[in-house]
Amino acid sequence: MLEVHVLASGSDGNCTVIESDGQAVMIDAGISCKRILSLMEQEGVDKDVVKAILITHEHSDHVAGAGATARKLGVPVMCNPATFSQLNLGKVDYVPFESSRPFDVGHLHITPLPTSHNAIEPNAFLTQVDGLSALLATDTGKLTFQVEAALRMADIAVIESNYDNQMLVDGPYPESLKRLIGSEKGHLSNVDCANAIRRTISDSRRQLFLAHLSKTNNMPDIARDTVSEITGIRRLNIDCLEFPGDTRTLRA
Repeated sequence: MLEVHVLASGSDGNCTVIESDGQAVMIDAGISCKRILSLMEQEGVDKDVVKAILITHEHSDHVAGAGATARKLGVPVMCNPATFSQLNLGKVDYVPFESSRPFDVGHLHITPLPTSHNAIEPNAFLTQVDGLSALLATDTGKLTFQVEAALRMADIAVIESNYDNQMLVDGPYPESLKRLIGSEKGHLSNVDCANAIRRTISDSRRQLFLAHLSKTNNMPDIARDTVSEITGIRRLNIDCLEFPGDTRTLRA
């Protein structure tokens, strides 16, 4: 079994644990160590199963708690050298990887995939074990061909659905920030997310989680309805977090 525990998702912080048979990796730690441990306990995730913390990119909503959490759990931080050069995590055990080159953490086979975001060398992650796979792809203004190929094969897809187009246009952000969010170095809209899912549908039973929803420019119901309408996948098969402190576990 492959389990994906989404502990936090959005501009206030991001943290996901991917687990299989007593071994797990944490992807990003953008909330406090104390909060991460509390949410892991809430989801029934044993802290001792986590073997490494993988970092997608250097923005604070993905790394704010990474140093403290790595020290508390006694595990290494893993990211590409360009990303690590932008971090200030304190004393941690650092294990580098190269983007697009697979590596193993225990029996989990992980491939870091390039994304398109206003960060130095951002990655998505495809995690594979025993013929099952989970993709986590957020903070990207477009899907690179590598990420789209991974989305096509994923049994569980945690994919960004950051903003509703009209809410962004009508919202309070300055025009420069709106342009960045809507650019290829920004974020995926609900429509872009839906079209990517529609292009890559191979099995309607695939578990879909809409991630990194903007609290200013999106709403869970709007995201789910948009993706459901464009993909033809029933709304009940599409999940996301509803409120701060909400968590989800997806299984394949």
